Amino acid sequence: MWLRLKGRQDGLHFRKQHPIGPFIVDFYCAAARLVVEVEGLVHDLLDVAERDVTRTAWLEAQRLEVMRIPASEIMRDPDEMALGIILRAKEKIGR
Repeated sequence: MWLRLKGRQDGLHFRKQHPIGPFIVDFYCAAARLVVEVEGLVHDLLDVAERDVTRTAWLEAQRLEVMRIPASEIMRDPDEMALGIILRAKEKIGR
């Protein structure tokens, strides 16, 4: 996913493993205030799922949008998943 998001020529700038408050998010586009979290199987475990709810609530309270994408979807079609992220970021910043 990172290979598809980094170094874009359209002006969108994504950061990988970016700290926001007490958390480190998988990907972040500051211009769009968009957080992208990749969800592996570990996120199905009860304690991790509960932490994800708390984490998402905190991020949303900072007026950030959180996209959670299953890792299996990224593995199945990484180009399509990257396109969805890029389109959402562009929509949020009015491009």
